Amino acid sequence: MSVVGRVASAGTGAFAKAGKAAGVLRREGLHGFMQRSVRVAYRSLGVASLDETLLDEDVADSTDLSLPIPESRPASGKPLRIGWVTTPPAPGSGGHTTLLRMVEAAEHAGHGCTLYLYDRFGGNLARQEAVIRQWWPNVRAEIRTVGDGISGVDACVASSWETAHALATHGTAPMRRLYFIQDFEPYFYPRGSLYSLAEDTYRFGFRCIALGEMVARLLRSEIGIDPDVTEFGCDTSVYRPLDGRQRTGVVLYARPDVPRRGYSVARLALERFHLAHPEVDIHIYGDRVTGLTFPATQHGRLRPVELNELYNSCRVGIAMSFTNISLVAEEMLAAGVVAVVNDSVHSRADLTNDHVVWAYPSPGGIAGALDAAIMGPPGNEDAIAASVRQFGWTKAQADVVRILEEEVYGPAD
Repeated sequence: MSVVGRVASAGTGAFAKAGKAAGVLRREGLHGFMQRSVRVAYRSLGVASLDETLLDEDVADSTDLSLPIPESRPASGKPLRIGWVTTPPAPGSGGHTTLLRMVEAAEHAGHGCTLYLYDRFGGNLARQEAVIRQWWPNVRAEIRTVGDGISGVDACVASSWETAHALATHGTAPMRRLYFIQDFEPYFYPRGSLYSLAEDTYRFGFRCIALGEMVARLLRSEIGIDPDVTEFGCDTSVYRPLDGRQRTGVVLYARPDVPRRGYSVARLALERFHLAHPEVDIHIYGDRVTGLTFPATQHGRLRPVELNELYNSCRVGIAMSFTNISLVAEEMLAAGVVAVVNDSVHSRADLTNDHVVWAYPSPGGIAGALDAAIMGPPGNEDAIAASVRQFGWTKAQADVVRILEEEVYGPAD
């Protein structure tokens, strides 16, 4: 091809690309065009590697792991030094809130605690500590980074699969090691490398504490270990019916970037539900979302008291989770809201409640459950709230402290 021909061809290609871009702008608007542009950059720059939340040098391997424990035990009753390894929490994070309740319980029992933050991206420790102090003001623990080393503790508790690897690679001094497991975390990923790395943590030899029977059953059947088990709780001092509130709406906890929360299926279900019941208000909290085909009031992130106010304006809520029962379900129930929950044999092991509407996790299944809940007679909010376990988190806290002390002091006579 001649030089003139090549120039002409290049010009034609550029014109075609410009025309295609203009078509996207017309059909999808500026937001859609920007989304497509970012996706192209995401793929070309290999940004997907940033989803790997564990550095290569922090990967441990159960097949060659040999971690020392202390040669002797401290005297029973002596205050312990306990480390807790966690990722830096975002404001209001539910999983971190549960973990930090356990830290508070250990401190209340007289033990000194240190939070070791594992951040694959090396964030600013002062800013991360400020979030913890603001959102969890009752936690008194010292806050350090895992990079400074994990030492000077009698025991250390991992709280996720990444932090279990971090404890195994950075906590090589003699100590007792435990693992507080809130989800069967291999299920966070497709079968592949991250699935295997998450699954391998359950073979590290740490003493495992499962939050609920779903996790415990999966650890037994998939891994072959028998963990300690404790129960879910719910803060019924915050989540409760409020007098004189008119309940009309449906509420969804939305986390589009967290697949286990089932947002896409819930969104499609709400589309169907709105077509059948356009008069019912729809509320969304958590992440602010785009691309909705139905009207919805978006509340963003809410503090617990604000969230209880929202619940008290709603009759029905959607609580989706595929790796353990969602804490959101019991919080909704405690506030007098009928909870629609994705059905599974594992979820039913942890949530036995006549005011739950179990739904097949498809758009039609969830929309049908919403329809049945809305069209049925109004529920008795006080009776719904009373159906929730009333001991809050005290049982789980007592169990974790007991297990920690038993692991360090040794079994009681």
